[in-house]
Amino acid sequence: MTLPNKPPSLMTPLPRATSLLLNVAHAMDHMFLLIFATSVAAIAADFGFAHWEDLMPYGAGAFAMFGLCSLPAGRLGDLWGRRQMMLVFFFGMGAAALLVAFTRSAWQLAAVLTLLGVFSAVYHPVGIPMLVQRSARPGLTIGFNGLAGNLGVALSAVVTGMLLKYAGWEAAFVVPAFAAIVCGVLFARLAPIESVAPAQRPPTRAMLDKRALAHIFAIVTIASISGSLLFNFTTNGNGELLRERLRGIVEDPAMLGLLLAAVYVAGALAQVSVGLLLDRVPLRTLYAGIVAVQAPLFVLAANARGWVLYALMFAFMIVVFGAIPFTDAMIVRYVDDRMRSRVSGMRLAVAFGVSSLAVWVLGPIVKADGFRSLLLLMAGIAVVTLCIVLLLPRSSVGGLGPDEAAPGTAD
Repeated sequence: MTLPNKPPSLMTPLPRATSLLLNVAHAMDHMFLLIFATSVAAIAADFGFAHWEDLMPYGAGAFAMFGLCSLPAGRLGDLWGRRQMMLVFFFGMGAAALLVAFTRSAWQLAAVLTLLGVFSAVYHPVGIPMLVQRSARPGLTIGFNGLAGNLGVALSAVVTGMLLKYAGWEAAFVVPAFAAIVCGVLFARLAPIESVAPAQRPPTRAMLDKRALAHIFAIVTIASISGSLLFNFTTNGNGELLRERLRGIVEDPAMLGLLLAAVYVAGALAQVSVGLLLDRVPLRTLYAGIVAVQAPLFVLAANARGWVLYALMFAFMIVVFGAIPFTDAMIVRYVDDRMRSRVSGMRLAVAFGVSSLAVWVLGPIVKADGFRSLLLLMAGIAVVTLCIVLLLPRSSVGGLGPDEAAPGTAD
């Protein structure tokens, strides 16, 4: 196979420090978005709300912007530069999180959380394509990146729980904010300068025809919507689910945070295994196998309590997190690097925009019908995901392959 001519910078891996900061950014992205969900009970009490469920909808704007702003973020990543957009991410997240700590009413909180969502939208359509664009094993790279993102979910539970206990909910936003600003300074110093924007680079792989690309994009988007709904329902609701189902067994908020963090770490580690398999196993087979396990676990958890519920939470979060890398893997598999940020931005704008409804309705659903109804709803969503995944093209060949296919050759 003859490779297209590429600048030397595209033939070599990213420097380790840059890759590390991109993975840290993924952890921060998910951590920052979940600080509110982890501290919502303390904030609600401080703002004079009788029930945490009544304050929860005020965080929906962050998740709506997390999706909607992915579209312009992805476009800017391809046309302006991914390095520049990552600097916007680090400094914007830090500044927005600092502002949250100074809010004193529910509507102030909603406005600043929405701003936080605007900056959080940058990472997925920009940071992940930047990370995989030079990777020889993109599946493994995506797996480790997923591990980093979900360790951020775990850190949110641990760090927020500790800061709530010893320093108050404001500190739960201030401390991560300064960490983001420091990472931004390091990224500015260490990340290599992009000599040309991604959209102006030579092709890295053969493109699908418009009909096939539209088919894949529809599947990626719908699967991303259902997967994001499950992610938002679980990560935003697990803290209160654990508090309710372990009542009388574990009451300390810091200990509950540690228990929840252990669940998220297990789920995050599962993503590395998925990443290894993505480089070897046909994507459709692996994806369908993981998604098929989700619905039965949610049904079992609907009526479980105590340590049985906790064990089931381990199991269903492993398969929820284990399914996350597949939408990015599909984009790497089928889309040229020159337009990955834009394609990612389009699917994220739709998927995360719709799935932000999960944050809006989570509190009202639990308040009206309890967590049992929520878990059964998630089982139904998992069934829909499986049906969509089965529409992917069949392939007997495993692996995503590096960005090296010459134009006009088979991918």
